[in-house]
Amino acid sequence: MRNNETSLIKVAVVGPESTGKSTMANFLASQLGTICVPEFARYYCQHLDNQYTLGDEVNMFYGQVALEESLAPLAQQVLVCDTTILTVKVWCDHLFDHTPKKVLEEIRRRHYDFYLLMDIDLPWEDDPLRDFPLEREHFLQIWKKELDELGALYQIVSGTGEVRLAKGLEQVKTQLKRL
Repeated sequence: MRNNETSLIKVAVVGPESTGKSTMANFLASQLGTICVPEFARYYCQHLDNQYTLGDEVNMFYGQVALEESLAPLAQQVLVCDTTILTVKVWCDHLFDHTPKKVLEEIRRRHYDFYLLMDIDLPWEDDPLRDFPLEREHFLQIWKKELDELGALYQIVSGTGEVRLAKGLEQVKTQLKRL
């Protein structure tokens, strides 16, 4: 079923830290001849020294929504998103034990046609914006739970390098034929 908001098909690349989401999202956009909505939080967090507040998470929520909405008109049939606002819920629940109501409401309202959930089989790559190298299995389970609760259509992407990218592209192309 197509996205109710637009005629665009929205594909989201999500998952735990250091699983190749940005690489996959940019690759998919390139292969599909469209654009990729980057992860707003990467820009926002560059100067926070990993000291996040609930207010920061809400700001990242608004920033991700605005970025997606501003770039959607530039997409060619498919909009590829390097993460979604569901990431804000994952982090709010983990860091602050709750997610603001406005975030939860928008998550329920905002539809994505297909998700690629990136597996944790890649080696951890240290990055100043990454926090939990030993909790990737925990976060993978959280992502599965969140996507299941949304009733989301998703596939897990495993493998490394070109194999991983090819699997992701194949899964997206298969879903595009069905939508």
